[in-house]
Amino acid sequence: MLVLSRQRDETIMIGDDVEITVVDIRGDKVRLGITAPPHIPVHRKEVYEAIKRENRAAANIKPEDLPEGGPPRNGPSKKPNDKGNPPKGQ
Repeated sequence: MLVLSRQRDETIMIGDDVEITVVDIRGDKVRLGITAPPHIPVHRKEVYEAIKRENRAAANIKPEDLPEGGPPRNGPSKKPNDKGNPPKGQ
C-alpha cells in the first residue's frame, strides 16, 4: 500500500484521469473530493461490497425462482389506453 500525506486542498492523481483532493479535515474525519471519468465507478468500500454481494446473489437466481414470464425486459409496458390510443408522451 502506498501511503501519502496531504493537507487540505492538496490533490493526488491516479493515472491521468482520477483526482483525489482533500476537501476538509475535522478531527479524525477527512473529506475527499474525487473527480473521475464516468466509466470509472467510485464507491465507498462498504457500498462496493454490498453491490458485489447483490450481483452474486442475482447471478445465482434460478429461472424457476422468477415470477412466471421472468423479469420485465424493456421497462414498463407501452400498451394503448382503453380508447386504443397510444399512451401519453409517445
